[in-house]
Amino acid sequence: MEFRVLGPVEVRRDGHRVAFSGAKLHTVLAALLVAREEVISDERLCRLLWGWAPPATVSAQLYTYVSRLRKILGDEVLIDRRPPGYAMSIGNATLDLTEFERLALGGREALIAEDFEKAGELLRGALARWNGLPFANATEYLADTEAPRLTEARTVTLEHRIAADLALGRHEQITGELTGLVAEFPLRERIRCQLMTALCRSGRQADAIHLYHHGRAVLADELGVNPGEELQSTYRALLEGTLDRQPRSAASAAVLTGPRRDASGRPAGAPAMLPPDTVDFTGREPELELLCRALAPDGQGAGRPRRVLVTGMAGLGKTALAVHAAHRCQRHFPDGQLYADLRAPDGTPRHPTRVLRGLLRALGPMDDVPATEDQDQLVRLYRERTRGRQLLIVLDNASGAAQLGPLLPNTPEPAVLVTGRTALPTVAGAHTVALAPLEPRDSLELLSAAAGPARVAAAPGAASSIVEHCAGLPLALRIVGTRIAARPHSTPDRLARRLADPVTRLRELHSGDLDVHTSLLPSWRALDPEVRAVFPVLAALGPQPFPAAEAALSLRLPEAGAERLLEALADAALLEVSGADEWGQPCYLFHPLVRLFALSLDEGAAPDRGSAGRTEHNRRLTHRP
Repeated sequence: MEFRVLGPVEVRRDGHRVAFSGAKLHTVLAALLVAREEVISDERLCRLLWGWAPPATVSAQLYTYVSRLRKILGDEVLIDRRPPGYAMSIGNATLDLTEFERLALGGREALIAEDFEKAGELLRGALARWNGLPFANATEYLADTEAPRLTEARTVTLEHRIAADLALGRHEQITGELTGLVAEFPLRERIRCQLMTALCRSGRQADAIHLYHHGRAVLADELGVNPGEELQSTYRALLEGTLDRQPRSAASAAVLTGPRRDASGRPAGAPAMLPPDTVDFTGREPELELLCRALAPDGQGAGRPRRVLVTGMAGLGKTALAVHAAHRCQRHFPDGQLYADLRAPDGTPRHPTRVLRGLLRALGPMDDVPATEDQDQLVRLYRERTRGRQLLIVLDNASGAAQLGPLLPNTPEPAVLVTGRTALPTVAGAHTVALAPLEPRDSLELLSAAAGPARVAAAPGAASSIVEHCAGLPLALRIVGTRIAARPHSTPDRLARRLADPVTRLRELHSGDLDVHTSLLPSWRALDPEVRAVFPVLAALGPQPFPAAEAALSLRLPEAGAERLLEALADAALLEVSGADEWGQPCYLFHPLVRLFALSLDEGAAPDRGSAGRTEHNRRLTHRP
């Protein structure tokens, strides 16, 4: 069986088209296909079918459409009901979109490897999968949502195919095609560069110069911007006579396929800002696999911006996982890797303009960066310099949409990996990896890696106790492991005994710059005063999950008011939602170390380790369950 969405939505069996009609039925099929076996919610299906004016019988109609599809497609395709929606597996069937993405990726890789014949063949094969406008017989709501990213992917693939043809000296054969494409896409600077190159190689330098000035005027009139770096570089090469009439190598075709590359194939001056990888990184294999799959060029579909978000409470190893995944995926980003910590050393969010300047410094000469603090101007330049480049941008410790929004590119080629303590609306639609505490087995493995396998194996009882008291928090485990490794003549048993005492546990989870108490402070400081005041009171409810009704009694508030405060703590990653009670109401749970942190706070005072109220809080710790 064969499915097609790159044109009218179609199903073919044994080469013959399967007959079924109706824009809405085609829409449901296309939406399930594009979801790639992931669940697509009833709400999204509803919006793709009826926009913002759904009928009253939404559920019944969705059920009818899915039932009809099951009957039409037969046993070869499985459509499952998975709340809150549906998911479809096509088994051994083919999808033209998947074939397009596979061939386009192979063509890009061949282009980077300078195998231009193979690149051209693969890219032409990818473009041959197209049969018109995507989702042509589906609803306009689906087409408006999904078609733009696919047409963008097709245009990028077309640019790559033309780059291969130019590198093979076929400039005269494609000049006519490029002239039509410039008329169709007057704002696409790469296509204009390619036509300028073809004209120059055909002895038409005057036409090439005119084409540049026409493009400059169009960009100024339509967008109010100057030509980007690639178009300006092509123009300079044209004036200097270095835009060769005949290509000799990838170096002479560099302007066609991206920045100039060194002998290893890496773009000259490509940024490499990633922090060092964690040598003894352990665990998190499922999460790591998901990150790498999402960051790969075909991880989310051609033309779709690759946005990946890693969330979780402080100390869960979000940065270590993100950096490890970024190092593993470097081969997919030949134009370089950017990194920015969005949190200042004192734990406060860094202003986007400061971050932008650091990223722009890595992306090109600072001579072109204005001295002004005009954020909009810096954002425009940042997006110009990232446009069309295969970059990986790691944005660590994001605090909110206002900080993150200016740092996101506006084209699909750069991939963005974000870490933050909560979900961020700015990266809606991203793959989200929510980290949980480590399981005991992975915790023991991490402790062994940090302390030394022999030290841990020699004291299995102490190791088991340490793992229990660290409660799956990688930061705590690494701190303890580091302390054990630094004391080769001391057994882990004494440290295990000190961790067993809740009064001293947080104090013991400190080594050099690593400190569990300090890592939780930014989340606490970001709370509204009202939420901050109830934080220790809620922690006194105990280590078991509790519903909003129980919290309301303790806080002497209406249940709705208590639930609002609980949700604020959950949003700050200081509280977890843990199942439901017998009436179906959500229950909340403190991580053991977060609970100790909350109980150690002095009401109305900053949580300083030397505060005078620590003794009283220690007494409260020892008298609570």
